[in-house]
Amino acid sequence: MFKKLLFLLLLMINVSFSQNQLPLIPQPKSIVLGKGSFVLTNKTVIQSDEDSFEAKYLQEIIKQQLGLDLKIVTSTKAHSRIIFANKIIEEKKNFKEWYTLSISKNDVIITATEDHGIFYGIQTLSQLLPIEKSSEVKLPCLTIIDEPNYSWRGMHLDCARHFFPKEFIKKYIDYLAMYKMNTFHWHLTDDQGWRIEIKKYPKLTEVGAWRNGSMIGHYSDQKFDDKRYGGFYTQDDIKEIVTYANQRHITIVPEIEMPGHAMAALAAYPEYSCTGGPFEVGKTWGVLDDVFCPKDETFTFLENILTEVIDLFPSKYIHIGGDESPKVRWKVCPNCQKRIKDEHLKDEHELQSYFIQRIEKFVNTKGRKIIGWDEILEGGLAPNAAVMSWRGTEGGIAAAKQNHFVVMSPGSHCYFDHYQGEPKNEPIAFGGYTTVEKVYSFNPTPKELSQEEAKYILGAQANLWTEYIETPSHVEYMIFPRVLALSEVLWGTSKPEKYSDFQNRVIQHFDVFDKKGINYSKSIFEITTKASQSISHDGILFELKSATNTNGIRYTTDGSNPNLNSKEYSNPLEVTKSQTIKAALFENGKQKSATIEQKFYSSKALGKKITLVNQPHENYSIGGAFTLVDGIIGNRSKFGRDWLGFSGKDLDATIDLGKSETINKVVLCVLESQGSWIYYPKEISVLISNDGQKFENVTKLSLSEIQDVKGEVVLEVKGKIARYIKIIATNLGRIPDGNPGAGSEAWLFVDEIGIE
Repeated sequence: MFKKLLFLLLLMINVSFSQNQLPLIPQPKSIVLGKGSFVLTNKTVIQSDEDSFEAKYLQEIIKQQLGLDLKIVTSTKAHSRIIFANKIIEEKKNFKEWYTLSISKNDVIITATEDHGIFYGIQTLSQLLPIEKSSEVKLPCLTIIDEPNYSWRGMHLDCARHFFPKEFIKKYIDYLAMYKMNTFHWHLTDDQGWRIEIKKYPKLTEVGAWRNGSMIGHYSDQKFDDKRYGGFYTQDDIKEIVTYANQRHITIVPEIEMPGHAMAALAAYPEYSCTGGPFEVGKTWGVLDDVFCPKDETFTFLENILTEVIDLFPSKYIHIGGDESPKVRWKVCPNCQKRIKDEHLKDEHELQSYFIQRIEKFVNTKGRKIIGWDEILEGGLAPNAAVMSWRGTEGGIAAAKQNHFVVMSPGSHCYFDHYQGEPKNEPIAFGGYTTVEKVYSFNPTPKELSQEEAKYILGAQANLWTEYIETPSHVEYMIFPRVLALSEVLWGTSKPEKYSDFQNRVIQHFDVFDKKGINYSKSIFEITTKASQSISHDGILFELKSATNTNGIRYTTDGSNPNLNSKEYSNPLEVTKSQTIKAALFENGKQKSATIEQKFYSSKALGKKITLVNQPHENYSIGGAFTLVDGIIGNRSKFGRDWLGFSGKDLDATIDLGKSETINKVVLCVLESQGSWIYYPKEISVLISNDGQKFENVTKLSLSEIQDVKGEVVLEVKGKIARYIKIIATNLGRIPDGNPGAGSEAWLFVDEIGIE
């Protein structure tokens, strides 16, 4: 009896109900479940204006998913209706994305102040519908009141490195609409391709849209094919796609890169460079030195391009890039140096600010605003510009404190070209390690902002750069299911402390993906691993976890493949010596997951206490300092979770062995991938101490010696006795001219420190 009463009570109040009943993503703000159900059949009608796109959209969803062909009527006495009600509700009149969804026994009513809200109500309703064909569907009676927290809920797609056909762009827009995203940031130009027709400058697509080969494999491999590659969108294509997106209440923000990432444009029109060329469309990834020259003719060229772009895209913002613009050409260009002198500028950074501000003034005359990557802060921010903060949250914080609008897009949580599962099991990616859970933990509003400053955070978006993504199927794999996590974060209903609840809802959406033919990552099912420090600092603890059933994990420690007879995992495994652990999930007598493998390297440093003077960058900080003594050696070709990355900072690590030991050598792994701005340190030093206060410098390696051993560093100490070992790897600092990333801070990537 008690159970029945409890069940009825839960139905009557606003509850965290069983996600098996309502696996809605993003989770609505308020849900009240009622009694009974609404029965949807072929006799159900949609009551709305006959020319309503939303009515036709819902009609098509129901036809595709259920096989039911509902009529759209302006009025009816039918006893089974889906009603769209546009009402001006005083307290919600300025909230165009607000809606309510009310399901009773006879009616489904979606109420909103504008069609945006009606559309979002339809998305919620569609997630309540099964995907199987059915002549009768029961929907639970309920009331949902809902609206988003953030006005910019975005996804980006780079179509310059790899081109994706018009029909897939529409499909991508559909994916965003499914999860109530409202902004599509379309990256249309870069060094490797110009993808938008500009009628005044036909060579931009005749020449700039095609390259004579592409990189194959990882950047560090430096391998190329010789296949002509390219494509572009005609202005008719653009108009068609913009209309398609507008119908789905998605704003397309076009990006036309300047002053850097301009090689495709300069290959077509070299006269707008500093040197005059000739150039070819970029075949290599990364950042190239030749950029737009800030002379009057260049501004005329760019203004003419932007005029056509603005005519095509009705968005409030036009993205002008502004990132990764080397100054090497500007430093020796007579035109640039004259501009610096004439405009009383301090240096090339202020010249970039001048460039952006001049473009902004033009865009403002067209009634639009610019948004750019956070580098546009350097040298002074244009007066009305918005900032997209990608190098972390610092740029966004600085802009908000200056009363500029901000879109947060930090690489730590919002770069979907990073690995989402164990890098050894994933297709090649840029680097990093951004799981669904990490995306779900993101808070777009930094705690450093006051309540007033926080109003300048428009929202956030995820970026998908496509250097290593060639096909639509691979695009899908990289965004799904991470986009679901971002959608709930931006809707404002994410609860990182209840991630398992969200994960359960995500898994239920996999059936939808399967039936719609969407490719998606199943890394959420992987056995995930975590190394942690033991209380005694003698070795490490190795934790295994599965999204579905931890009880079924079986493992081996001798390098053999696990089977049903292998040991069953129950508690974190102690690792005190070099060994290989393999594990897999088994259910109902069968192996459910792929086998994961982890090799451990043991030294006197394994699991010991370690401290850092400088903390790694948030993009590459998983595991923190402990990553350097966890016994796991990072994969050089897939610098994901097992590496610490320092942007412009030195590694200064001190390991406490717990007692004085005889030390013969210190080993260390450092990485170089210049296309990603990762450089070997200038030098590496080892210092020792017995009291942790006074250190003696005992050995060091120069840059040339580090290069000779390709980052596999061994520093001979030769029988020294010490308790504390300090390792200092000196960051290269500013990247020299003529190198990828010139003028920017170098990255220093470090992994396992061994002491023998």
